[in-house]
Amino acid sequence: MPGPRGPLGLGNLYQYLPGIGRYSFDELHRSGEDKYAQYGSIVRETMVPGQNIVWLYDPADIATVLDDRTPGIYPSRRSHTALEKYRKDRPNVYRTAGLLPTNGIEWWKIRSELQKGLSSPQSVRNFLPATDKITREFVTRIHHMLKDSTQDAQNADHVDGVLMEDFMPAISRLNLELICLLAFDVRLNSFSEEQMEPNSLSSRLMESAETTNSCILPTDQGFQLWRYFETPTYRRLRKAQAFMEKTAVELVSEKLLYFNEDQQRLASGEHGSKSLMEEYLRNPNLELNDIIGMAADLLLAGVHTTSYTLAFALYHLGRHATTVQERLYQEAKAILPDPRGSRIGAAVLGSEASYCRAVLKETFRLNPISVGVGRILNRDHVLGGYQVPRGTVVVTQNMISCRQEAYFRDAGKFIPERWVRETREPVNPHLVLPFGHGMRSCIARRLAEQSMLVLLLRLVRSFEVEWAGTVPMDVKTKLINQPDQPIRLRFKLRPK
Repeated sequence: MPGPRGPLGLGNLYQYLPGIGRYSFDELHRSGEDKYAQYGSIVRETMVPGQNIVWLYDPADIATVLDDRTPGIYPSRRSHTALEKYRKDRPNVYRTAGLLPTNGIEWWKIRSELQKGLSSPQSVRNFLPATDKITREFVTRIHHMLKDSTQDAQNADHVDGVLMEDFMPAISRLNLELICLLAFDVRLNSFSEEQMEPNSLSSRLMESAETTNSCILPTDQGFQLWRYFETPTYRRLRKAQAFMEKTAVELVSEKLLYFNEDQQRLASGEHGSKSLMEEYLRNPNLELNDIIGMAADLLLAGVHTTSYTLAFALYHLGRHATTVQERLYQEAKAILPDPRGSRIGAAVLGSEASYCRAVLKETFRLNPISVGVGRILNRDHVLGGYQVPRGTVVVTQNMISCRQEAYFRDAGKFIPERWVRETREPVNPHLVLPFGHGMRSCIARRLAEQSMLVLLLRLVRSFEVEWAGTVPMDVKTKLINQPDQPIRLRFKLRPK
């Protein structure tokens, strides 16, 4: 199988070293493009002797791997290995390493229980009123900023609006606020003066999540010396996780105290769960250690993934103000006749927000949250005409494939109409996979989509959004794809 093996078969890891190699762990999409151009739709890369990765670009091969449903075998992957070590070193806190690194029947036992509060559409819809309420508060904050900046103007509609030098921290704080409310029924008040301080709880949680994610790829690849002594990268991960763990334990403990005080009403169902943690505490098949692990995972994976996707969506909307954004505005205006008084209901997101869903889907195509999906093969496969043995680490390259003319017309252009029913194009279902695939897909997918749809509808209904940054905007791969520059946006009030 074609691909880079390094000099004398010693491995290609040196190509990812800063200042030495041609690649970078921070730009995996660039190395993916380069390998596709050099070797074709299937590539074998030897990172270090005995450690191979097979990169897949062909959707037919991607389907072969991801649709494997060998009886009694669960989808496995090699990821978050340093996080696994951290948690296994702390059996007093965790029973397992959690959903992210765990494989096999152990993974399925916790996954099958934890997904109950998140898998059904109705369960997710129960969180919609709270999501909409916090999002309206967020939009009101932007209104106040516009009003403050134009207080000397006689007509605010005629000014140039407000320039946000970097909107990313605001989006991240909003999503942290949403996660804490929906998961723990706790308001952090992330936009308060106190929480805006660098050492506040919300600031440190966002920083810890970003630090952990940035350490995953460097610790997953290569010789993994952190298994034998504490490397600088592992130390950063450990310290970040220690803070997130402490916060998760405190939040779950608060909820447990309430649960014990009001257990009779909770058990009877009279109370009705206000948060995911209450659902989990009510589940007799979950142990407290499992719930703490899930709480930590939500704090780790729930904030930046959604925030980065929203940032990319606003980038595209800001660049297509007179076309895409205008059509979305007309849809938002029909859904929210009164931008401050109207509420978004479950039926609206189910049928009336079809163009907003198309905008989100097109954002997922061009700017997925990861380059692809990883698997450890559970059995031998034939991929790209080659025999690939069981146990091989395979990573799909969906981000690169989604930008190829072979699979999408005008692949480099942002065209949400390709996902609208009336103008839908035929697309292979294994190309756009922003949340993964199958049993191992993102457990909070529906919750994340709901939050993003609500914010996009409310922002575009109230403001004209203009991109004021550099074009094009690229990505940095810190395990998840993040924008490579500040999210510089100009907001202008729309007429009521």
